[in-house]
Amino acid sequence: MVTFVATPIGNLGDITLRALETLRGADVVFCEDTRHTLKLLNHFSIKKPLVACHKFNERAAAEKLLALAQDGKEVAVVTDAGTPVISDPGNLLVSALREAGVPYTLAPGACAFVSALVLSAFPADVCAFLGFLRGKASEKRAFLRKYAAFEGTLLFYSAPQDVDGDVALLYEAFGDRAACAVREITKLHEEVQPFRLAEGLAGEKRGEYVLVVEGAKRAENPLNALPVPEHIAHYTAQGMSEKDALKAAARDRGVPKNELYRYTMKDR
Repeated sequence: MVTFVATPIGNLGDITLRALETLRGADVVFCEDTRHTLKLLNHFSIKKPLVACHKFNERAAAEKLLALAQDGKEVAVVTDAGTPVISDPGNLLVSALREAGVPYTLAPGACAFVSALVLSAFPADVCAFLGFLRGKASEKRAFLRKYAAFEGTLLFYSAPQDVDGDVALLYEAFGDRAACAVREITKLHEEVQPFRLAEGLAGEKRGEYVLVVEGAKRAENPLNALPVPEHIAHYTAQGMSEKDALKAAARDRGVPKNELYRYTMKDR
């Protein structure tokens, strides 16, 4: 069995019992940086063979992992922090395992963007995690334009040296919006800093950031400014039945149709 294991993103106390059980029971651990993972394992007195698996050798590592799994070995896969695959190596491994029919699972745990979403106090019912902004500035702009009208909360990862440039690009693409920078999550200097995109993020940039940005405001339908009877009449004039016109007006206004039903009743 191959198990992808989420590891702490800062505070080592956040490791799960299942993660420890999996790491202790593994025959080998595939990891993003052997030096980083060695510190984690040493902290919990775990000694295992380590195999490097990073973005530059992931295809070769996938072949090695498949061979070990097909030989009946217990394999754990970790990255430097957080959940494998989420803006970290691992996706190619999952694809290779699925294609080969080799069983795999996830021991879930810490994930920086989920923690940041909670800490930001932004709406969490609809959101999109977009990871690091990659490529040239023109490629980043083109990417962001696709999400300019998205009404849910947007989340991005940003390295400290990139934060100011990323915030400037977000402002260029989305205009002035409320935002929140969350850094050093679970660590001693954890910080949640609300700001406006137009103003930029003040202060020296240290640590890894999650930038949380409010979604686009829903464009107001001009029909909603009409009195309700005129709104309904707008649709009946186009040939809709009174019932369908009622549904359309309710949909425009974002209310249940029964709230508008009395406007369709004739005076008696």
